Amino acid sequence: MNLQQIETFVHVAETGSFSKAALLLDIAQPALSRQVRTLETELRETLLIRTGRGVTLTDAGRRLLEHGHAIMQRVALAKEDLGSQRDEPVGRIIVGLPPSLARRLTLPLIDTFSREMPKAGLAVVEGFSVNMAEWLTTGRMDLALVYTPEPQPHVEVTPVLEERLCLIGPASMGQRMSVRFEELSDYPLIMPQRGQIFRKLMEAQATLSQVKLNVVWEVSSVPAILDLVRGGYGYAALTASALSSLEHGDELACIPIESPGIVSTLCLAQSAKKKSTPLIRRTSELLRGLCLEAAVRVPKGA
Repeated sequence: MNLQQIETFVHVAETGSFSKAALLLDIAQPALSRQVRTLETELRETLLIRTGRGVTLTDAGRRLLEHGHAIMQRVALAKEDLGSQRDEPVGRIIVGLPPSLARRLTLPLIDTFSREMPKAGLAVVEGFSVNMAEWLTTGRMDLALVYTPEPQPHVEVTPVLEERLCLIGPASMGQRMSVRFEELSDYPLIMPQRGQIFRKLMEAQATLSQVKLNVVWEVSSVPAILDLVRGGYGYAALTASALSSLEHGDELACIPIESPGIVSTLCLAQSAKKKSTPLIRRTSELLRGLCLEAAVRVPKGA
């Protein structure tokens, strides 16, 4: 067993696919498959069950994934500890992005990271805020951008910017300057499942305002929600930044919700148990800068 095999297995397990892991690691898929088979042979265990839609973990695979996360974390810490003596960003960092920002930030994040920190490695994971807070606590992630996180003893948060929730619908709504919260009961809404932060904020305010929200579809994917809005299946309550990342965003209108307005705070979160390193500090600065730049580029009135 060697570190390359462990890293390969972890990426396949996390992505649920040999092809996705091959793209992420820039390794030919047959070579990647051979590494995992060699690992299974050495351990005399079946780690992954191959299916037509990807792979699933066996019980042995789940146990090895826990060890794999711990091993990779220790290796990264060793590199970071040595690099910190030179104040140089080295090692590997896992960054989590919310679906409303992932498409907009991933390319500039990787582009700037590769130029400014050539000796470090970066993995980007997309997830809802409630899930990423848990991943930070368990060590599966190093940094994350999360919306309005609930206080947790082992997670440190730094507010980055505030974003208002807007009603997103067809472009014909564009002549409206705002929509009152009490009017939302008249709109069929497409929302994520319960527990996602934007829905929690909407439902909390609906309870206070005694407004009954008409949720017609539950979809846990922001790009899919926007596609459904474009298709005429309903309306969405998201931030303007979510719409600004859409390729055909001009086909939709983004109307601020008012009376009352609903504000979500985007925060940079990291594990309180992890030592601050040059890599974590530089990546934090990079994420904050990209978020503020993205906010500035959101069209006025959006």
